[in-house]
Amino acid sequence: MRVLAGDLGGTHARFAVVEVEPAGGQRGQRARARVVRDATLSSRDAPGLAALARGFLEVVGEPPPSRACFGVAGPVRDGEAHTTNLPWAINARAVGEAIGIPHTSLINDFEAVGHGLLLLQDSDLVTLQPGEPPEHGPIAVIGAGTGLGEGYLVWDRSVYRVHSSEGGHATFAAQGPIEWQLCAYLAERFGHVSYERVLSGPGLVNIYQYLAAAAEAAPAAPMLEEMRREDPAAVISRHGLAGSDPLAVSALDLFVSVYGAQAGNLALTILASGGVYLAGGIAPRVVEKLKSGAFLSAFRRKGRLSELLARVPVHVIMNPDVGLLGAAAVAAADR
Repeated sequence: MRVLAGDLGGTHARFAVVEVEPAGGQRGQRARARVVRDATLSSRDAPGLAALARGFLEVVGEPPPSRACFGVAGPVRDGEAHTTNLPWAINARAVGEAIGIPHTSLINDFEAVGHGLLLLQDSDLVTLQPGEPPEHGPIAVIGAGTGLGEGYLVWDRSVYRVHSSEGGHATFAAQGPIEWQLCAYLAERFGHVSYERVLSGPGLVNIYQYLAAAAEAAPAAPMLEEMRREDPAAVISRHGLAGSDPLAVSALDLFVSVYGAQAGNLALTILASGGVYLAGGIAPRVVEKLKSGAFLSAFRRKGRLSELLARVPVHVIMNPDVGLLGAAAVAAADR
């Protein structure tokens, strides 16, 4: 079955026509999904989801499939969503009518990641910690990008049930003097300081700006020029990995440590013995830094439960299509 799938982020929206093959009758045989045509469009400048989806179908020259599903950043209730990082209110029925696909549904973007996770192969992952997973243990997904997404999967008799979460908006729990001062700095700017204010693309920029202010040292002029021309978070990540800007190195180190701590928090919250999977746009770009030790050290640093966290598998999802594949699987399965 061919379906239309979308992964709507605060900066970009990815759309694809996806061929979905349902799971076969043999026990353990997974469903399969293959991207046939895809494109990435700017979401920030668009008037809404329907306009973006219509634009995609026009660009690729595909007739509208009979089903569609879109993963959106934010809570979805009764087919409606108010996106977290875009000023949009989305109604699934209205979108379906506008794009000529009445059978259209909306799901949270990390619910889509959870469904997509079930379609991945080992080659789509980089393992940070193999752990000791039991069969059918709960699974956590967390991912920093334009925002911070979270979700989880729980085994129900014969299948994993996927659940969304808005844990990225939980209050940031600072650890140690530097993080406490960072929290105070962000509280002056935003009031409530959520994990998303730290663990996201804009969050990495917030960390960089705080470190510059704390050191009373302006960033190097070439660095500022690059940040004006390009995505600032991508510039910081690049120089942090290369070691070519001291502030960027410190910012990325702090980002990775907080990332590990929050991933560990989520693992404890749902007892994710089946594993923690890092999704989103940032983790694949900084996977070498995630391997360096600071991430896992913070992940395991849970006092009396540190040994428990050492047995939890941790993987980075390298396949950028995971959200699209998950949305496609939901579209094909929806009745």
